[in-house]
Amino acid sequence: MQHVTVFGGSGFIGRHLVERLTRAGASVRIAARHPLTTAEPPRPARIQYVAANILDDAAVEAAIQGADTVINLVGILSQAHRQTFTAVHEDGAHRVAATARRLGVRQLVHVSALGASRTAPAQADRSKAAGEAAVRAAFPEATIIRPSLVFGPDDHFFNGFATLARRLPALPLIGGGRTRFQPVYVADVVAGFAAILASPANRGTTYEFGGPRVSTFKELLEFVCATVGVQPLLVPVPYWAAELLGGLLQLFPKAPLTRDQVRLLRTDKVVSGSEPTLANIGVEAKALETIVPGYLAVYRRRA
Repeated sequence: MQHVTVFGGSGFIGRHLVERLTRAGASVRIAARHPLTTAEPPRPARIQYVAANILDDAAVEAAIQGADTVINLVGILSQAHRQTFTAVHEDGAHRVAATARRLGVRQLVHVSALGASRTAPAQADRSKAAGEAAVRAAFPEATIIRPSLVFGPDDHFFNGFATLARRLPALPLIGGGRTRFQPVYVADVVAGFAAILASPANRGTTYEFGGPRVSTFKELLEFVCATVGVQPLLVPVPYWAAELLGGLLQLFPKAPLTRDQVRLLRTDKVVSGSEPTLANIGVEAKALETIVPGYLAVYRRRA
């Protein structure tokens, strides 16, 4: 039986991944900052929850102790207090990788993101690129996964915009809605993890996970609106104006938009063609049109 520690295992991707791992017979330790405050279904015997902040050396070591495999899913979209992009995406990633190496972990999987680059406009993307380098330096055989926008029944993107589309008369198209995404189904992402964990040949490789179709931000919002049966006005907002607004909003707690989140939209989130993808590990990615309408139907019924 495999013993797996999943940092960030209580998040969106993590919940689906943990379910897949336990069904396969693995013993899973979910390491999260606030595991006792996270709403979770009844815990199977093979799941253990531990409080572990990846900024804390002792907590990371305790969470990894005894694990054969470590998966790091931790990422943030905005900074707060000690949870900065550098601290989480770079220093935290290095801490997990270095500790895993020192404790003799057999396999490490680190999740980054499409768009990660040292020269990206957004600090979040730059810090994720630095994190990849830090992980490779500490644990050269680590597998790195860069997903695009991940969707599924409990996602934030499609559910969030469906809610806004029903409530608001207009939605903003930051940068004119030209940013390109390659949405990938969470079940396909999890299947990709399973394939990677099953084969030692995948170690040391960087994978890019995207769906079968590339869509602009505008096209995705139009799809959401058509699916839930509403027609809010889609208003183009220049990047400079959105950054100005984000800069003001980020001064408040739980800001709905920050300057760096606007800058994330300056980089397309599509596979590069230079790294292996889901297809290379035998996973046929599903189109969002075959999945998303099923779970957005509830918003149409509420109209």
